[in-house]
Amino acid sequence: MQRILLFLSDVIIPLFIVVILMAGLLNRRNAYEDFVKGARDGLKTAVDILPTLAGLMVAVGILRASGLLDALAGVLGNCVDRIGFPSQLVPLAVVRMFSSSAATGLLLDVYEQFGTDSRLGRIASVMMSSSETIFYTMSIYFMTVKVKKTRWTLAGALVATVAGIMASVLLVG
Repeated sequence: MQRILLFLSDVIIPLFIVVILMAGLLNRRNAYEDFVKGARDGLKTAVDILPTLAGLMVAVGILRASGLLDALAGVLGNCVDRIGFPSQLVPLAVVRMFSSSAATGLLLDVYEQFGTDSRLGRIASVMMSSSETIFYTMSIYFMTVKVKKTRWTLAGALVATVAGIMASVLLVG
């Protein structure tokens, strides 16, 4: 089974490229021209989102450096401990909503302090894989397509994140 998976992982991207080129030939399209146009549009999008991305990264850096996350963990610690969520993971849960890379740094701190196989390490791992960078995703995607009214997106994303956090605690036990 593992050999099949390794073979598939080796051929999937080249096979995908061949399928795209064949579809272009069958539809009598200039695949290279389409590729260049798509790459140009992608670079324009990257330039457009760069200020938002830089702002989010600076904001997360300020949150970490200022000690606000530790203060938040202290304030919320008693409340979340009562419902079964470890207060040590509050900073990770908060930062995860803003930045995946900053959350990964906090995850590594949890691993160093408590161990990867500890209860906290396992909860943090499951929480990272069952939650999303809400504010990053919303700001980048909505800005890119110029959405002004997000309606229920934030509420839905927060509910899904809370569900992912609760599931991480329940699954690890």
